[in-house]
Amino acid sequence: MTDQPHDVRISGGRVVSTFTGEEFAADVLLRDDTISAVLPPGTPAPARDHVDAAGLLVVPGFVDAHMHIESSFLTPETFAALTLARGTTTVLADPHEIVNVAGTAAMRWMIEAGRGTPQTQLWGVPSCVPALEGLEHAGASLSVDDIAEMLRWPDVIALGEVMDYRAVVADDARMRGIVGAAREQGVILDGHCPNLSGAELSAYMATGVDSDHTKNRTEVVLEKARLGMLMMLQEKCLLPEVIDALLALPQLPPLCLVTDDLAADHILGTGHLDHIARVAVRAGLPATAALRALTWTPAQRLRLPDRGVVAPGKRADLVLLRGELGDFDPALVFAGGRQVARDGVASYGDRGGAVRPGAGPLEGTVDVEAPAPDGFRWRVDLPDGSHRFRAMRVNSRDTYTEAAEIELPVRGGEVDWEGRTTLIRVRNRYGRAGTVFAPLLGRTLSPGAVATTYAHDSHNLVTIGTSRAAMAAAAAAVVADGGGVAVVHGVTVAARLPLPVGGVMSTRPATEIARRSQAVRDALTAWGWEHLNPFMSVSTLTLAVSPSLKITDLSLVDVVRREPSGAVV
Repeated sequence: MTDQPHDVRISGGRVVSTFTGEEFAADVLLRDDTISAVLPPGTPAPARDHVDAAGLLVVPGFVDAHMHIESSFLTPETFAALTLARGTTTVLADPHEIVNVAGTAAMRWMIEAGRGTPQTQLWGVPSCVPALEGLEHAGASLSVDDIAEMLRWPDVIALGEVMDYRAVVADDARMRGIVGAAREQGVILDGHCPNLSGAELSAYMATGVDSDHTKNRTEVVLEKARLGMLMMLQEKCLLPEVIDALLALPQLPPLCLVTDDLAADHILGTGHLDHIARVAVRAGLPATAALRALTWTPAQRLRLPDRGVVAPGKRADLVLLRGELGDFDPALVFAGGRQVARDGVASYGDRGGAVRPGAGPLEGTVDVEAPAPDGFRWRVDLPDGSHRFRAMRVNSRDTYTEAAEIELPVRGGEVDWEGRTTLIRVRNRYGRAGTVFAPLLGRTLSPGAVATTYAHDSHNLVTIGTSRAAMAAAAAAVVADGGGVAVVHGVTVAARLPLPVGGVMSTRPATEIARRSQAVRDALTAWGWEHLNPFMSVSTLTLAVSPSLKITDLSLVDVVRREPSGAVV
């Protein structure tokens, strides 16, 4: 015991126990970065500062066990300020977007950029750079030795999501080496295996990969949970039928609520983990279970026994909530014993609003010409006449894409596609050859186009449009910005989001990026790109490990077979 006064006394609130689910009146005292006492109200204990928590609930800081900072389009410092204000005090970030662009230098830059913020930013080493070796070209390629070395870096605690689950199940030598290196060093192994089931699921889990954050059929969620795979539920996974099935089990399995990919405009306008918790409660998860899935369970997952519960000796990461627990409405946020946010706004440093210094190795990475309309002529080695082409079909709900067919005329070695279909073109942006075209079905679009270098995971230059002129205008805007997203209506740029940091992030303030990303989202919707998350729908068309037909700078890819898919049926 010490006679020294506490630094802070939070009085008048009600603590929510993540162990028992109870609310109880208590004063919470802080010393340095630690909870020094939790006492009955009014118990004598001197403190230098006092916080009136009357009418508020005191809960642990939120822990995000699976997410990607780059998906916010913000640098780590700016991301920290934006999300601390929503109660997220700890994250495990997998920077596989930027590492696919610039390799180990990008990983080192991200870690250094995240240090010095009040948010605890921990890191997973990307396991798939590139996401599907041999079928795409990214800006980097990590060897087993590269990954083994990075796993020893400070603040690295995990192997990032093992997305190429088909390679794991097939006992591919490269993936066996990567997973083996992680197991040898005893780090966390994160998974990604949508709807993997039966013998294949057993083979995947037998390697030591023991979590999944992807969308699964309800019966597969239960299968994975009963085998001890930690289910991480992001927003698209939080369906009432899934929650009902989990609650109907004899015992609710451990769960984590995670964000995975959230853009700046979504975070600023709707929320971060606080939003995910509200979605979970609306889907039927009890508020106390949602809180535990935001705090204690992810803290245990990340091997952080010093957080996840309001208790003496634990780290003083706290969120003071207004209203009912299920509202998850942060009023005050403490990180490491320091008040860092009030009423949804960061209250430390520059509040994430200043323009950041240059991004060093992550600037000037878009090495591709700004194409003229002729660059969108789809030339083929086929005789004149009508031919059936393999197409990609998208939907308005999720990122699943399937193979389809369309008949198009060929004249003089060129596909006459304008006025007949929407076209997608992927062009390598790293100074390599590589351009692939395919028809895109499932959308009724007005004249226009979208171009982006934010395209999972290799982040090549993707252009989708209804005419060569519109596609050229969109691609030219993105190249001029050094990377990013641009939407064209007709042949006029309607919205653009410059992302010059690796082609996927910006050093600009969060409010500016949120405004621009919302404008892009609105422009996509106005163009006719209807989807629950237009950004993700467009940016995952190139994710060659996600079912079932994707496109890269080398070919159309049959994801299930892990092989090129011919352009002509």
